[in-house]
Amino acid sequence: MTDPKTGPKTARPGPKLPGAWAIMAPVRGQIRAGMALAVLSSLFGLATLGFLALTVQALMAGQGALACGFMAAAFLCTLGGYLGRLGAFNQSHYAAFRLERLLRTGLAQRLAQVSLGYVETEGAGGLTKVIHDDVKALHVFVADSTPLYARAYVTPLVTFALLLWLDWRLALAALAVLALGMGVLTWAQRRRGEMARAYNDARERVSAAVVEFVQAMPVVRTFDAGHGIFGRYQRALDAYAQVLARWYRESGFAARFSWVVLAPMPTLAVVLWLGGGLVWAGDLDPLRWLAVLLLCTGMAEAVMPMMMLRHMNEKVKLSIARIHEVMAAPVLPEPAPGAEARPQDAGVRFENVTFRYGAGESDALTDVTFEAAPGTVTALVGPSGAGKSTVARLIPRFWDANSGRVLIGGADVREMTADTLMGQVAFVFQDTFLFSDSIAANIRLGSPEASMEDVIAAATAAQAHDFIMDLPQGYDTPAGERGSFLSGGQRQRITIARAILQDRPILVLDEATAFADPENEAALVAALARLMRGKTVLMVAHRLPTIRDADRILVFDRGRLTEQGRHDDLVAGGGLYARLWSNYERAQNWSLGQRAPQEVPA
Repeated sequence: MTDPKTGPKTARPGPKLPGAWAIMAPVRGQIRAGMALAVLSSLFGLATLGFLALTVQALMAGQGALACGFMAAAFLCTLGGYLGRLGAFNQSHYAAFRLERLLRTGLAQRLAQVSLGYVETEGAGGLTKVIHDDVKALHVFVADSTPLYARAYVTPLVTFALLLWLDWRLALAALAVLALGMGVLTWAQRRRGEMARAYNDARERVSAAVVEFVQAMPVVRTFDAGHGIFGRYQRALDAYAQVLARWYRESGFAARFSWVVLAPMPTLAVVLWLGGGLVWAGDLDPLRWLAVLLLCTGMAEAVMPMMMLRHMNEKVKLSIARIHEVMAAPVLPEPAPGAEARPQDAGVRFENVTFRYGAGESDALTDVTFEAAPGTVTALVGPSGAGKSTVARLIPRFWDANSGRVLIGGADVREMTADTLMGQVAFVFQDTFLFSDSIAANIRLGSPEASMEDVIAAATAAQAHDFIMDLPQGYDTPAGERGSFLSGGQRQRITIARAILQDRPILVLDEATAFADPENEAALVAALARLMRGKTVLMVAHRLPTIRDADRILVFDRGRLTEQGRHDDLVAGGGLYARLWSNYERAQNWSLGQRAPQEVPA
């Protein structure tokens, strides 16, 4: 987890998370209405059975008119039961859909408020599972559990009370059958929690292996024809099958026997045998016996809903816990209204900034101090892992520094609102991302009010207009998932067009020509030149020739700022930058057939 003031830290145990019903508070009224209708439906069902018994009694007494009245009442109760069940179904499903929408909206809003470092730490896969799978699991619980509660609790209690009123001996006999079945089932499921955890773990490993196997298919076919990855998938399947087999063996005869006992027929058979004897002995009215026979199966039929509810409760607990964890993620603090700081210009300054990604990790940046004056170009260079990208990501508060300050226009970024901060800085990162929407919509991201003329002007300045017009639908062409319908260079130019349209005074670039081939590099360079005009630019560079003319070059090594200056001065200084430049020149002189150039130690 990430502390919004001091950066990432190890998560501490928090308070006990609310239960299933607490998270359903926004739709609790609808759920209660659904339960009430389900209870009403169950009572109508029992009333139907009672009127059927009275119908038989009236027919045996030769009271045809009364029998017809009881039959009509039974029909109306049946209709009422059907309408009540339908109403309960509608209420529970409407509540489930509403809760699903509220939870997903709330989760999205929470993720928009937390640090982007938290999002990167949790990972897209884990957060996707929470927003999609866990919310869906809660939807299923709300939609299906509401009617079950009436069938699982109200029906058996009312039925038992009626059986006691009709004949306490038959009522206790029916209860004894259910008690026997439940006792055996409880014993059979004595290790259910342990086995359920093993089952869920094995199933998740299978799911992970399937995703890995499918997503890595190009690499799999290239390197091992699928043998290694498929072997992991097969082992996950074998482990899953072993867990299922073990669970089945351990449950064994006891579980199957309990389900036989808990079925309606054993209860009916006991009541039929015992009631028949009492009727034969003249100790029980046949009509009461008939009423008991009609009602007694209501208790047995409640067992299955009880077991389903238990299973659904156990299954949804993990989903609720994960949803609560995301909803409890710490948000980045913002200043109180009227107390926010506002930048005075487009300068960027780091003052003694130290940052680490985790409590047990080494510093990614150590005591970094530099200033990028307004309207200048500052390049960040150094070996891989030196801290260049970390500097770029501290400017928009992906994380907050552990110590020191990051200033924009003299204002601490922690004292600015997110809207103010984002209104100052535009980004073009190496890892571009496009939504599965039209090209025009992707360019408008962050500037939804922009006209089509503005979009075309930005695309033209980004050297993207020509290739966009060659697409099947021009600016209305879908970019595909993550921009999959476009090449890397095309995606990069769309991102540059987006930044041009936003027209923010500070620009952060992370190797914007990374995907450029020789044909497209000139177009990207021209687009960047248009984008950088008049702005404060911080450029994370890996291709040293692209930053020769920078106003200042910052050289990082192992999280420390070791050198700074202009290109010629740094080369003449003989330090790390000079060695990096020497390595670059040696690489340029290499050609196919020659031995690889020996790298000059950095």
